[in-house]
Amino acid sequence: MSDDLFPGFEALWIENSWGKAFARAGGSPDAPPLLLLHGFPESHAMWHHVAPDLARSHRVICLDLKGYGWSSAPSGEDAYAKRRIGREVVALMEGLGHVHFALAGHDRGARVAYRLALDEPGRVARLALLDIVPTLVQWQRIAADPGRNPHWSFLSRPAPEPETGIGRDPDAYFEGLLAQWSGQGDLSAFDPRALHLYRQAWTVPERIHAFCEDYRAGGRDGPDARADADDLAAGRTLPMPVLVLSSRRYLDKPGAEPALEAWRRTFAPRAEGCQLDTGHFMAEEDPAGTLAALKGFLGG
Repeated sequence: MSDDLFPGFEALWIENSWGKAFARAGGSPDAPPLLLLHGFPESHAMWHHVAPDLARSHRVICLDLKGYGWSSAPSGEDAYAKRRIGREVVALMEGLGHVHFALAGHDRGARVAYRLALDEPGRVARLALLDIVPTLVQWQRIAADPGRNPHWSFLSRPAPEPETGIGRDPDAYFEGLLAQWSGQGDLSAFDPRALHLYRQAWTVPERIHAFCEDYRAGGRDGPDARADADDLAAGRTLPMPVLVLSSRRYLDKPGAEPALEAWRRTFAPRAEGCQLDTGHFMAEEDPAGTLAALKGFLGG
């Protein structure tokens, strides 16, 4: 079914230190490499509308993050810290022959992306961040408005509380989030084939646990927030060109600090921005607008 969503793309199973990673790769092997990292609770399939067009000018790799999609879902302390995943992604890309690449991430994938780019800026040619603010800023927003994004606090609670709650009816929980965060308030934006792939993953107990571990690593006092705090204190910023792509109906709602401003005052003072009139899942809700923004930024 994933083959249908990515015509002409190769299926890659990549052995690494934590198991196997799954990816789809398309475009000329000689073209500039572009890595696409998906968000929660999805998989590489979220890129199916935009990846084929991007592959006309780039060698596009759509990766299932650790614990998501068809990639392995290991457990262990700090296994889902974004610094660790970033290093693993660099090793994976090196194994594919790419030591320097453009990088675009949505949601949790964007958190891996900006951490990787801060830690190893020489690896990243251009960085596109879709619909997030830095993790430390996100927790500041939640502290100021405890009702904001309650899934952050719920999913980061100690095991097995969230795993048990979700496990009673995973489809209801995750489909409820997809509908709640989309601009239309339902599942109409999602291709049934992609939804089938998402459901395949999020009904597996080991993957539910991995999702929660991802959020625990991004918890209020977790390694992701600590890494942000250390970099802010050191004045570290992203030296490569950065695009902040935000949604009007999810991230940049009235009264919230615009995502672009949050990035400019923290890690990306020279970032450029684009806002789409969508909910959170812009690559599926408005693929034409998302593609236009990415192509304009990435070139080719």
